[in-house]
Amino acid sequence: MCPPHRRHSLCLLLFTVLLSQECLRLVEAQHCVWYGECGESEQVPGKKYNCNYTGPPKPLKPEGFELLTELCPGYDYDNRSLCCNVDQLQTLKRSLQLPLQFLSRCPACFFNLMNLFCELTCSPHQSQFMNASKINATSVIEVQYYVGQRFASAMYNACKDVQAPSSNVKALSLLCGKDAKDCNATNWIQYMFDINNGQSPFPIIPIFSDVPVSGFTPMNNKTYACTEGLDDGSGPCSCQDCTNACGPTPVPPPLPPPWTIFGIDAMAVIMWISYMAFLLIFFGAVLIAWCYRRRRIMSEYGPILDSNNPLSLNSDNPDQVNASCCESLGERFENALRIFFCSWGSFCVRHPSVVILGSLVIVVASSGGLVYMRITTDPVDLWSAPTSQARQEKDYFDKHFGPFFRTVQLIITTPVNESYTYSPYFGGADVPFNSILAKDILHQVLDLQLDIEAIVAPYKDQTVTLKDICLAPLDPYNDNCTILSVLNYFQNSHAQLDHQKGDEFFVWAEFHSHFLYCVSAPASLNDTTPLHDPCMGTFGGPVFPWLALGGYDETNYNNATALVITFPLNNYLNDSVKLDKALAWEKEFIKFMKNFTSPNLTVSFMAERSIEDEINRESNSDISTIVISYAIMFVYISLALGHIHSFRRVMVDSKISLGIAGILIVLSSVSSSLGIFSYAGIPLTLIVIEVIPFLVLAVGVDNIFIIVQTYQRDERMPQEELHQQIGRILGDVAPSMLLSSLSETVAFSLGALTNMPAVRTFSLFAGLAVFIDFLLQISCFVSFLGLDAERQEGNRLDIICCVKLPEGQQTKTDGFLFRFFKKIYAPFILKEWVRPIIVAVFVGILSFSIAVMNKVEIGLDQKLSMPDDSYVLDYFKNMGEYLHTGAPVYFVVEDGVDYGSLEGQNAVCGGVGCNNDSLVQQVYAASLISNYTTIALTPSSWLDDYFDWVKPQSTCCRYINETGAFCNASVVNSSCVHCRPMTPSGKQRPEGEDFMRFLPMFLSDNPNVKCGKGGHAAYGTAVDLYPNDAGVGATYFMTYHTILKESPDFINGLKMARNLAHNISQSINHKVFAYSIFYVFYEQYLTIVYDTALNLSVSLAAIFVVTTVLLGFELWSAVVVCLTIAMILVNMFGVMWLWGISLNAVSLVNLVMTCGISVEFCSHIVRAFSISVKKNRVERAEEALAHMGSSVFSGITLTKFGGIIVLAMSKSQIFQVFYFRMYLAIVLLGATHGLIFLPVLLSYIGPSVNKAKVFAANKRNVGTERERLLNY
Repeated sequence: MCPPHRRHSLCLLLFTVLLSQECLRLVEAQHCVWYGECGESEQVPGKKYNCNYTGPPKPLKPEGFELLTELCPGYDYDNRSLCCNVDQLQTLKRSLQLPLQFLSRCPACFFNLMNLFCELTCSPHQSQFMNASKINATSVIEVQYYVGQRFASAMYNACKDVQAPSSNVKALSLLCGKDAKDCNATNWIQYMFDINNGQSPFPIIPIFSDVPVSGFTPMNNKTYACTEGLDDGSGPCSCQDCTNACGPTPVPPPLPPPWTIFGIDAMAVIMWISYMAFLLIFFGAVLIAWCYRRRRIMSEYGPILDSNNPLSLNSDNPDQVNASCCESLGERFENALRIFFCSWGSFCVRHPSVVILGSLVIVVASSGGLVYMRITTDPVDLWSAPTSQARQEKDYFDKHFGPFFRTVQLIITTPVNESYTYSPYFGGADVPFNSILAKDILHQVLDLQLDIEAIVAPYKDQTVTLKDICLAPLDPYNDNCTILSVLNYFQNSHAQLDHQKGDEFFVWAEFHSHFLYCVSAPASLNDTTPLHDPCMGTFGGPVFPWLALGGYDETNYNNATALVITFPLNNYLNDSVKLDKALAWEKEFIKFMKNFTSPNLTVSFMAERSIEDEINRESNSDISTIVISYAIMFVYISLALGHIHSFRRVMVDSKISLGIAGILIVLSSVSSSLGIFSYAGIPLTLIVIEVIPFLVLAVGVDNIFIIVQTYQRDERMPQEELHQQIGRILGDVAPSMLLSSLSETVAFSLGALTNMPAVRTFSLFAGLAVFIDFLLQISCFVSFLGLDAERQEGNRLDIICCVKLPEGQQTKTDGFLFRFFKKIYAPFILKEWVRPIIVAVFVGILSFSIAVMNKVEIGLDQKLSMPDDSYVLDYFKNMGEYLHTGAPVYFVVEDGVDYGSLEGQNAVCGGVGCNNDSLVQQVYAASLISNYTTIALTPSSWLDDYFDWVKPQSTCCRYINETGAFCNASVVNSSCVHCRPMTPSGKQRPEGEDFMRFLPMFLSDNPNVKCGKGGHAAYGTAVDLYPNDAGVGATYFMTYHTILKESPDFINGLKMARNLAHNISQSINHKVFAYSIFYVFYEQYLTIVYDTALNLSVSLAAIFVVTTVLLGFELWSAVVVCLTIAMILVNMFGVMWLWGISLNAVSLVNLVMTCGISVEFCSHIVRAFSISVKKNRVERAEEALAHMGSSVFSGITLTKFGGIIVLAMSKSQIFQVFYFRMYLAIVLLGATHGLIFLPVLLSYIGPSVNKAKVFAANKRNVGTERERLLNY
């Protein structure tokens, strides 16, 4: 052991050695790698190398203090000794402008990023983690940067979710050189340090490790997670920019399971059980009744048969009747009608010239309104009421932001099927491409695009070009048209498409590498390949790949099989001249495209005017079909009205002239109705023009047949003149005609209560036309009938009435159809064994229809509205097959939000400090479950981008100090100063006057290389400023729907967007609504079921009331009529399901019309049954069917059948589906129910006879045809 003094000396020596080593390490730690800037970079023009320097850090000059505080506040202490000077700090600021603008919305993310670059540029202990691997004389031309893997991962995790609001994409898609989903911690940092990004002047090679490597200790500074606030008071990142800051990921509610019983559709099971129960009860009752009758000698008062016949032929006192008060009231009411119509009919026959001339004057006066006729073809006016929510929201949007732009779009595919693989020069996996993205195909597509841009359309004495009408968001600074095309990645230039970089041996970069970069960063102004070409479109905005490409899977845009080119055109709300110019150009475009041919391109296309043009063309082409259809019905009516007794009297007994008169009366009623409403300024629709003549013909012709055939079967009473006979006949049949016509008129008129314009217009016109037709039939037609009867009695020829046949014996016989119904048909279907079968069959059909009612699809397939040969059909087909993104949807915040206050800002924005239930946050959350909400993307937010734009760290917001005028970031002017000071308050959001002071500058600023946040292109129309920029009015936040293909998709999209807007409105306590261009067309389907139920219920109620009154207050008769009509309507739904006919405004019009025509099939027979004097229900039903059935069959069924068959030959798909199929179903169901089921139903549960009516009828019918038939 050493002595004490020697031990002390050794210890002192050891301490000295250790201290000297620590000092040496400290000196080494303070060692720089560079300092200052030297020569120009050879690899990146415009950039400078840093000077090689291995000495200690140097104090920063005072002029750099403010810049240091702004960029690297962590070094703002002591004497600020750093390894960088002021020039390097300025270069650092310029290089980080784009990351600043896009990432500073998340403070933690931006802090970590700045830490990475501050340590690299200025750290006083650079040599610990940096190695100057290549030095050229005085300059460092390559450096190795040792970065902690923990730091890199933490920085990436804090930034990976940050959004770029104006682009609807994540910020890393714009800053990582590839799509955000392919970006990670290492390749992001590698990209930022790569000279190919245009910012790094020399290669910086990052080496990632958490342990020392080759004597270097990786930079592993403290990081902040995006959920953490910073020491300077900045809050955590918002949910939109930081998934970890959100609550649980929203989970869409599960779809409701189908309603089943034992695994079978519940409605089918319920109706099957109900039908079986009905059959058991019904056939049991029939069997019991039959056995009961077999056991007893039945009188005419059987249990199922009628129990009361007050006028049995053996009645003790035929001059008295024991009628109830209600029966007497009904008889008196009917007698009053009969007397009135008798007198009126007699007058019309005695004074035909007065009646006909008076009718003609009224018709001409009414039809004069056709001069003012307007036909509505605008789909918005057809399907959306001015008071509807969608229409009011559309008007609000148009008023504050201008109407939604017009669209011209092409979808391009190629028959060439040659896939190929692209191998990147700088390594990486091979990338497969489809032939549509081959260079020669792209050149051909570009030729087509340029040809379209060059289209010149004539307009009056002027010409219209695309630039005159296109959407140019940066106009007047940049008048290039917005063209959403993949060719805009190449600036719409053949030269750019052919641009490539390489040497004599290899191609380093060409159009493939540029394409792959641009689809991941469409807003980039400088790609990372050696090309350094911009991706931003020539119009100043990005072309998102999901808008310009089609047929790809997920986000593999290289697999695209179609190109989509969209030309948005300006729309004009109140400028008809400019709108006409746009229409003229679109017309020329359509003409050009119809003539375009290419062996390598298959093009489907559509302009904004295409659908309306094709509908008009379809309507014009269907005129011939409609004319042929009506002609067939006219010819049949003219021939069928005549009752030919012998060949010799063919021209005497025919009723051709009378049939033509009847048809003219029908057409006159239609023209009068159209004219009267045209006087009132109510526009017509194509539905009115096409449907109402068909309806009125059905109703009118039926009445004509009833009048004429009743006259033909009638025997003139002794001492009775012709005018008295026709008056008596009119008194008998006019109440029945009044019943049907008034029922239809009231039903149609009440149908006009609906909000659906097409249905309301049809109901108004139809109700008036039917009533005018009735008035003309009981006046003008009766006069024509009297004239024709006089002609026939005078043996004069029909049409050539001046020619007279010699007198001959006339034998009056019944017509074939009447005899068939009376002798064969009516007795057969009312046989005792046939009736139960008929009831079972019809109730079975009813049960089936009820079971499938809820399965009828809702909506209108837009393809059905086009002719078979329309070019638009190809476009619709390709749109559904290739397109990946739906229509834009705008969440509109109505006027009244105070954006100058923090409360107003936080309720709407999506960045730091914004409410978790703000508008932007809720739309963002909805986009996370897009399969459920149909919201595809994060919304673009002008407010969040404005906050980033106005930050003092950014070069975006500057103004000229002397004048206060805005100074664009690209302007170099020493007078330009930052809008807000680099102080803690200046770094906060602008409020109050500051907010409005700089907002107009933001909305007028065009994005450029130095400032990508300029709001002119993205938000120029999104903010409605008050006059003189005094405040912010209405604003919108735009996103996109997912792809919507069929009507149910569009309906669901509308419903989901409205639910979201409602939730937002409640959260921010202010009105917000969702708007998209298709909402006005599909809103009707949200309430179509309710509207259908309401319309049909109101129509049935009207029919019930009118039938009850006009049948002499016979309540049960009205119930039977309405029950049969209800069955017809329910069965129509069954036919619609079987035949694939959806429920929409067109089919609803047809269903309302079904009510009207069904009245014709039912009411006449029920009335004939109610006044029959036969002894029981079966015989009364048989008589009613024999007399009225033949007229109904010949008047409606046969008349319509010929005309309907012609509709099947129409080129129009909407005609084939909604007119041919539905009309055929209406006529067949109406005929079968009215002529088969209804008589059987009456034979079972028909109303008892009205004793008072029958007593009065017997007294009237003495010596007439009816008495002879009664006794027959």
